[in-house]
Amino acid sequence: MKIRAAVLDRMDAEPPYAASKPLHVQTIDLDPPGRGELLVRIVAAGLCHSDLSVINGVRPRPMPMALGHESAGIVESLGEDVTDLAVGDHVVMVFMPSCGQCLPCAEGRPALCEPGAAANGAGTLLSGFRRLHRNGADVNHHLGVSGFAEFAVVSRRSVVKVDKDLPLDEAALFGCAVLTGVGAVVNTGQLRPGQSAAVIGLGGVGLASVLGAIACGAPRVVAIDLADDKLRLARELGASHTVNARDPDAAEQVKKVTGGGVDFAFEMAGSARAMELAWKITRRGGTTITAGLPPPTAALAVPLVQLVAEERTLKGSYIGTCVPTRDIPRYVALYRAGRLPVDRLMSAKLKIDDINEAFDLLHEAKAVRQVIEFAS
Repeated sequence: MKIRAAVLDRMDAEPPYAASKPLHVQTIDLDPPGRGELLVRIVAAGLCHSDLSVINGVRPRPMPMALGHESAGIVESLGEDVTDLAVGDHVVMVFMPSCGQCLPCAEGRPALCEPGAAANGAGTLLSGFRRLHRNGADVNHHLGVSGFAEFAVVSRRSVVKVDKDLPLDEAALFGCAVLTGVGAVVNTGQLRPGQSAAVIGLGGVGLASVLGAIACGAPRVVAIDLADDKLRLARELGASHTVNARDPDAAEQVKKVTGGGVDFAFEMAGSARAMELAWKITRRGGTTITAGLPPPTAALAVPLVQLVAEERTLKGSYIGTCVPTRDIPRYVALYRAGRLPVDRLMSAKLKIDDINEAFDLLHEAKAVRQVIEFAS
């Protein structure tokens, strides 16, 4: 079938993207779903820094590639052996398919699925196939989803069914921003009521972490960013304190309001400087967690004696250490109970033809979560 999709051909475009237009919205071909796959009509797709990091080359991927990974839609048809879904079901896409058989999957860590990671790196679906084509040549899939498109063929292992009364523009956020941000707090950190937290980097994932820490019962949640408007939003969402990272005494400000540092510092900005700040504001015996995905060359120098003598913990978190079939329904339930107001993270709704201009706003840190809406 013919579909419209946003395709990236090269990773060297310079901002402003409204002028360089790295993404070309064009008509390409989509194969029917194969064994273990399904066809989804995309209704909504969020713009994430993981998409931007492919555009600017920070996270290299094979080209050409149809971008988009934070999406939700409606099942249109089922491939062979997909028996637990039906046409018309509403689904959220997850950007790491899990095979269910490798060692990480067997250990209950599907976010670290080895075949899933290999497929994502190669630009294929979990099956190893590419279902997208242009002028007779393959187009690579982005993280098994390629959600900036009218339709997508995805692995059954890349979707989670959700209730039909959940608006799909809101549902899309649960596939990345909420899974990653809330999951870092709930699963990776296992923050307990009464413990304190700081979040550095208030994009969609970082603000979701703020919401997660509040939902877990943290009495002190410090939100840290360079942008005053995002700090304002964090306060509106319930952060107890905010600190502008530009302030030379930012670390001391955090220590002052938390009595020496936080139990958990979450780095969500994807930069070495943010990670250094996260380490500085973590108290003795505390935990520093990063989910920011910086450039591959970024490094952190940690004094080993401090790591030992202060019994500090340094952890990475990928997709919030999630089990999607467990976590997405839980987070949706918290949202419906008013404890995770993730709808407040949506900055704007737009059409796919405005995608390059929208990535300028994301690049300039002028948006939290912009959502592309497709005709329903």
